[in-house]
Amino acid sequence: MKTRVFWDVDTQVDFMRPDGKLYVGGAETIVSNLAALTRFAHDTGVRIVASSDNHDPTDDELSDAPDFSDTFPPHCLRGTPGQARIPETELRDVLVVEPEDPRATVLERLEGHAGDILFHKHYFDVFTNPNVEPVVNALGADQVVLYGVALDVCNRYAVEGLLSRHPEIALTVVTDAVRAIDEDNRDDLLGDWQSRGVSLVGTAEVVR
Repeated sequence: MKTRVFWDVDTQVDFMRPDGKLYVGGAETIVSNLAALTRFAHDTGVRIVASSDNHDPTDDELSDAPDFSDTFPPHCLRGTPGQARIPETELRDVLVVEPEDPRATVLERLEGHAGDILFHKHYFDVFTNPNVEPVVNALGADQVVLYGVALDVCNRYAVEGLLSRHPEIALTVVTDAVRAIDEDNRDDLLGDWQSRGVSLVGTAEVVR
């Protein structure tokens, strides 16, 4: 029996809203598709695995003079409205996994948990949360459907991390439920992933 999970990357106010601290251009145009994917998952019993930036002001990623490659302006600071997820991608019965949580405790909490999972992170690469890898292993998913923002930063690290660590997982990117900071390079990035076995689909194909 195949086990599929949806992987929601950083659909947070600071990225998704035009007045957000690190707005991804055009992100608001994919909200209806994000809502459809979230609703479909909850209606059909598909678990959502999500990530969210949860920054402290001293995190290495944050800078007042950012290069927009390794560093970015302050955003998604813990406890601020911008750190929250948008209502359209609200999680249910969520298990929050912090980078600092002991691995044994996380796996114990995961056992018997049937709801969604949220990985908090202090850096754009979700796999810098050391609990991501053991949780992915414990879930035993063989299909991952990924969407969110930003395609060329946090999505890229999630996709590359899954490809390198879990070649056995069939990975799908929902192309009309992602936005890039640099949309000009979008097709090259997606084309590279497709050449390496990633499936590219639209929201309608996923939810029908």
